[in-house]
Amino acid sequence: MVIKRCPALCDARYLWLLGFMGLIACNQAKSSQKATGFEKKPQEYTLTNARLNEVSGIADSKANPGYLWVQQDSGNPPEIALVKKDGTDGKSIRLPHVINRDWEDIVLSSGPKPATNYLYIAETGDNLLVYADYAIYRLEEPLAAADTVQQVDRIAFFYPDGSHNAEAILVDPATKDIYIITKTEIRSKVFRMKYPYSTTHMNRVEEVATLGFNYAVSAALSPGGNEIVVKTYDAIYQYHRSAGETIVQALHKEPVKLPYVQEPQGEAIVFDNSDSGYFTLSEKALASKVKIYFYKRN
Repeated sequence: MVIKRCPALCDARYLWLLGFMGLIACNQAKSSQKATGFEKKPQEYTLTNARLNEVSGIADSKANPGYLWVQQDSGNPPEIALVKKDGTDGKSIRLPHVINRDWEDIVLSSGPKPATNYLYIAETGDNLLVYADYAIYRLEEPLAAADTVQQVDRIAFFYPDGSHNAEAILVDPATKDIYIITKTEIRSKVFRMKYPYSTTHMNRVEEVATLGFNYAVSAALSPGGNEIVVKTYDAIYQYHRSAGETIVQALHKEPVKLPYVQEPQGEAIVFDNSDSGYFTLSEKALASKVKIYFYKRN
C-alpha cells in the first residue's frame, strides 16, 4: 500500500512532532565566515499556476531558456511543469509510465548520452520510514512542445542501513554519481550511488558524509561546479569546492550561510544557469500565494 503524504498542515505538524527541538539545536551549524556575494533582499515573483502548491524541487531548464522545471510531491500526478522565471505559467508534461509516490527534488545534469541534458527526479521521500527501496527517475530534458515523455529510466536503490527520508539530491556532471541527502536524522547523511548504475537491477548506495545539520530539503550545484548549496527549512548552507576536489571532499568543509527569506515551507533551490544567482521556491502551506525568490549575485 502506498502511504500518501499528508497535506501541508499535517506535514507541518509532523515536522514539529519529529524534531522541532532537534531542528533548533542541530541547524546551528558552525560558521566562522560570513557569506558574501549575494543580495540579501531577493526579487519576488508570484507563481500564477494555482495547481503548483506543493513544489518540492526546481531546476533551471537549458532546452527551454527562461523557464524553470518544477515537480510536486506525493498525491500529485506524475508530471513535471515549466514555469517562467517571472512566475508566469508554462505547461505540464506527463510521465505516463511512472508513479509519484513521493517526489522530493529535481536536478538537471549530464547523463549517458554525451552532450545531452537529463532531468533526475528523486523518488526518495519516506516520512514514515516504511519503504525498503527508492528510485531516481532519469529522462532526457524535453522541449516545451512535448506533452508526454515515454522513455524514463528508473534507477532503483536501497540503503545498506535501512529506510531513510531524503528530500535533496545532487548529480555530479563530471562523474554522473548521484548523491542523496537525508532529512530527519540528528545530522543529515549523504549517500552516493556511483556511476554506472543499473536501470534493471537494484543499486546499493554507500554513506560518504554527514553534514553538521539536519532537515535538508533540497540541494544544488553551481554551473561552474565550485559551489554546493544545501537548503533546510530555515537556512541555506554553501560549501566552496576547490578545483580538483570531489563533492564529498567539499561537503566535509565548514559551510557558510547564504541570504534567505523564510518561506512557508521552502523545499526547493537551484542556481541560475548563467550563475547570476539562485532561486528558491516553497510549497504553499498556509500562505495565500506561492512565490519564486531570486537572490542575485552582487
